[in-house]
Amino acid sequence: MLTSLFNTVFFQPIFNLLVWLYNVLPGQDIGIAIIILTIVIKLLLYPLTHIQIKQQRAMQELQPKIEEVRTRLKDNKEEQAKELMELYKREKVNPAAGCWPLLIQLPIFIALYHALSVGLAGKSLELLYPFIATPAQINTMFLGIFDLTKPNYILAIVAALIQFFQTRQIMKPPAATVTAPPPDVSKTPGAQDESMAAIMNKQMSYMMPIMTAVIGFSLPGGLTLYWLVMSVLTLLQQTIVMRRMPPKINPQLGG
Repeated sequence: MLTSLFNTVFFQPIFNLLVWLYNVLPGQDIGIAIIILTIVIKLLLYPLTHIQIKQQRAMQELQPKIEEVRTRLKDNKEEQAKELMELYKREKVNPAAGCWPLLIQLPIFIALYHALSVGLAGKSLELLYPFIATPAQINTMFLGIFDLTKPNYILAIVAALIQFFQTRQIMKPPAATVTAPPPDVSKTPGAQDESMAAIMNKQMSYMMPIMTAVIGFSLPGGLTLYWLVMSVLTLLQQTIVMRRMPPKINPQLGG
């Protein structure tokens, strides 16, 4: 039941769009078809990603207040959680908002994986819609150089580098924040740059690219190309959104 639903909602539409793009694009380059497909998916996900980036930036600006609450109520976890929830509600910030684009992309990622590993091998062409022309065969070479059904180390490394810049950019704290930590907690471990949250953010900025590279080494090159293009588009969107969201200046910091 779930498999049939997945095929109907995700795999078949993505596979058919990919083959249609392959048919109509000049040169019939499957890599170009994947790039165009990625742009289409990015446009569909744009509103969700926009919300994700704005929420992540808002969370960065809220960090001083969060650290103040955690430090002040470090011995009362229940009251700490309650006050943090009130803070999120008052500032209209949803810490879980950043997860939705990733969760939605997961079935798309799996569907594309099947489209490349099974469909492009010529085993699922019977799943094409009646109005999609069935190609005699699908040339899986990208620019006549890369076979996108096989792992590609170059694409994986480039994708990892883009992921590094994307992660570092979104995790970099704003230059100024709404509220600075109170003097009595400003020198505590919870309010310093080397706090546990800051350390985790720094680790994530390195671990995510490493994971991208390692996973990319074992996936079909077409899937890595999709991830690379999606990361580039997200980095561009992220840069635009963050430029339109300058940090709110704290008067105490001389703004």
